[in-house]
Amino acid sequence: MSNQNTIQYRQVGDYLIPNLILPPEEANITLGKWGMLHKDELLKHKKVLFTTLLAQGKLYQHCAEIENQARDMFDTLVEQMKEAEGVTEHLKEENQMEWVCRVQNIEARAREIVTNNLICN
Repeated sequence: MSNQNTIQYRQVGDYLIPNLILPPEEANITLGKWGMLHKDELLKHKKVLFTTLLAQGKLYQHCAEIENQARDMFDTLVEQMKEAEGVTEHLKEENQMEWVCRVQNIEARAREIVTNNLICN
């Protein structure tokens, strides 16, 4: 039997608590808005997956992947919606307020789609 598989314990009152050490996470991973939203969603609604990823040292890597997918999906959706709805640079030059309102509406809808399909899924 290898010493690598033995668990060490510490005494806390009448109980023996295992000395568990989580594997190190990637030090250079910084999460943005989408990654943090996904992490919070996992913590609140998918606790088993959150704990598993955390214990494996893959939580931030997973959230960073979702961050990249969400950012790409958001950008693609916004561009597709702008094109489909005729929100162009020409409209921006003619009527800035109309252009701003329409772009904000498109971005809100794209955020909703990304949140429902990637972040909360």
